[in-house]
Amino acid sequence: MAAKFEVYKDKKGDFRFRLVAANGQVIATSQGYKSKASCLKGIESVKKNAPKTDVVEV
Repeated sequence: MAAKFEVYKDKKGDFRFRLVAANGQVIATSQGYKSKASCLKGIESVKKNAPKTDVVEV
């Protein structure tokens, strides 16, 4: 099984996504989005930008 994005509604009714690793562990969660379309755009942004992202220690 590969990693996957799961889309769900939270208790307030907002859409969120989580990135789940192949072993089933949640490795990232999103902010809340008012629409499913916006949530899906958030996933696409992560897919597009993550490979280019620097790691910064703060």
